[in-house]
Amino acid sequence: MNHTYEQLLEKNKKYLWNPFTQMKEYLQDEPVIIARGKGVKLIDVKGNEYYDGNASVWLNPLGHNRPELNQAIVEQLNQIAHSTLLGAANIPAILLAERLVQITPGRLQKVFYSDSGAEAVEIGLKMAFLYWKHRGRPEKQLFLSMKNGYHGDTLGAVSVGGIDLFHQAFDRLLFPTEKVSYPYPYRFEGTVEECVEACLSELQQKLEEKADHIAGLIVEPMVQGAGGMIMMPSGFLSEVEKLCRQYDVLLLVDEVATGFGRTGKMFASEHEGIEPDIMMVGKKLTGGYLPVAATLTSDEIYDAFYGDFQEAKTFYHGHSYTGNQLGCAVALANLDLYEKENVISHVQEMSKVVERAFRRFDELAHVGEVRQLGLMIGIELVKEKQSKEPYPWEEAMGVKVCRKARDLGMLTRPLGDVVTFMPPLVSTESELKEMVDILYRAIAEVTEG
Repeated sequence: MNHTYEQLLEKNKKYLWNPFTQMKEYLQDEPVIIARGKGVKLIDVKGNEYYDGNASVWLNPLGHNRPELNQAIVEQLNQIAHSTLLGAANIPAILLAERLVQITPGRLQKVFYSDSGAEAVEIGLKMAFLYWKHRGRPEKQLFLSMKNGYHGDTLGAVSVGGIDLFHQAFDRLLFPTEKVSYPYPYRFEGTVEECVEACLSELQQKLEEKADHIAGLIVEPMVQGAGGMIMMPSGFLSEVEKLCRQYDVLLLVDEVATGFGRTGKMFASEHEGIEPDIMMVGKKLTGGYLPVAATLTSDEIYDAFYGDFQEAKTFYHGHSYTGNQLGCAVALANLDLYEKENVISHVQEMSKVVERAFRRFDELAHVGEVRQLGLMIGIELVKEKQSKEPYPWEEAMGVKVCRKARDLGMLTRPLGDVVTFMPPLVSTESELKEMVDILYRAIAEVTEG
């Protein structure tokens, strides 16, 4: 049965609560209702086409409606859709685990599945907490994370998060954590080098004081995503790893946003050759098709849980759809396409194209900074360029710019007054230039009238 836009909107209003959405505003603003997708475009129920400028919230690398990925799901569906991983296994889950171990940093040797990045983080935190308990160091139960960080919306992930707008309302539900600064050179009074030095000094001081009680440090490697596309200066991440080793603290890296080629490497950790103890991955793993995430760990952590039943070291955690066959099958096909189409090389080439295309944004009066690593880009809007004065939060300037971009034919979302640009990784040069042009026009028209 075909429904009209008006019928669907009424049903949306009556039954559906959209995530990260103020429903009052959403329902007054002719929301887009997507019917289908093709390549790097989304098509709504009215037939309007839009560039998918944030890869459907950062997770579609190879475009929509890929025949190879569709086929992988159909072939698996003809075998079985799902069976439990609790006390049993399945073929795609085993093969995907092998593949993930092969492509991630060498220290990571075991794979634990879940359904979303937030769950992958939750699992990593639980593993780190219990690792020390099993190793006879139960006092190491505190987590260290970065101010302005984002690791998902489950309670453990929110506890280590640092975005007040998202997280403060839940304060009574959260466990206590320690926070240190993530380097944000644009908003730092001093040089990039001084920013790095200040942040590393702060981290070292915290470790000096509390390492005996800290189980692990969790960090978004190279780019703090939801916090505003904040880029780590070169050399910072490798120093963080050294400090974790020096003070005997586990290093957990959240590669949910940065993994699978987004930054120009398969994983952002590769930019500085770090070897985390625990890594979380999710977005892009299945090509944007199905909810599969994973927490990868070292053998050392795995071995702490390995023992006789009576020792009660079993990791009591799991989800009904953990290691789902359809999701793992499409993830394998997705990784095949990464190799076949040289996706990482393509991202490296296209990131140069995008970097050149963004140069003219310097002339816009209200663009404070364009930040980019690979095809992960944030444009920070400011009320006054010289002083870097931000817009008042109530003006919702980022929202207005993204609304204008939608009118011009591209969907993306803001992070406060940072407009994000996270196109599908296979976007062509001409598609990318068109998308950047839409962003330029949207920013110019909204901020300069």
